[in-house]
Amino acid sequence: MTAAADGHPPSTPTYDRIGPGYRGIRRPDPRLSALIHRALAGARTVVNVGAGTGSYEPADAEVTAVDPSQVMLDQHPGRRRILAAAEDLPFEGDAFDAAMAVMTVHHWPDVRRGLREMRRVSRRQVVFTWDPHHLTELWLIEEYLPEIRQLEHSRFTPLSTVVEALGVHTVLPFPVPHDFTDGFQIAYWRRPEFYLDPVVRRASSTFALLPASVVEPAIARLRADLASGAWHRRHADLSARDSVDYGYRLLVAGEGRTGTT
Repeated sequence: MTAAADGHPPSTPTYDRIGPGYRGIRRPDPRLSALIHRALAGARTVVNVGAGTGSYEPADAEVTAVDPSQVMLDQHPGRRRILAAAEDLPFEGDAFDAAMAVMTVHHWPDVRRGLREMRRVSRRQVVFTWDPHHLTELWLIEEYLPEIRQLEHSRFTPLSTVVEALGVHTVLPFPVPHDFTDGFQIAYWRRPEFYLDPVVRRASSTFALLPASVVEPAIARLRADLASGAWHRRHADLSARDSVDYGYRLLVAGEGRTGTT
């Protein structure tokens, strides 16, 4: 059943726009799934905040999906679906064993309030996000779309802020595999031809937020470099790498410890 918290969730134009077809490109990666599921081990009830289409939800738990976009919730396979914002979760305190949030906190208008809500309604919190202070940068940004840098740094909360707000006790790095199946922006670091596909780009909020007048000339340059072999000559070293740490981190707070910070 889908319900609204107060009848008026905040508008979500980005995900209402990119939502159709999202699930076909953004397929959960089994290695990231394993990391998240270990962090959620033992939780019988879980609220997925910013759930989208339900990626990475544990199959052995009762999951309640929360998202402010009806377009995204309509693609969610679960029965417990709530139309609401992270900053105003319509649940009693400690209603869930755990709360999870995967690549979503950067979309929340008030990140600290959303994280407080996660702590209020659950006894354990598991958040997957990106550290904007991490130094290794995707070649796509350095060589073709530096506009991404300003955009991402403006919307991603520093990792230290999220750690402090949640009271995180465990920080786990997730180097992105070369064959990562979840098509967010960084996924194709060793498969540059995928960035040429407008369907793939439409499944990324980063590309959705940039104007076509910026994106299309950059993609044209990438297409030309791939055709000439220039890209492969510059990045021959990437072909030998199985994964790269681009700053993605799994954070765990509250009950249950899964490793060391």
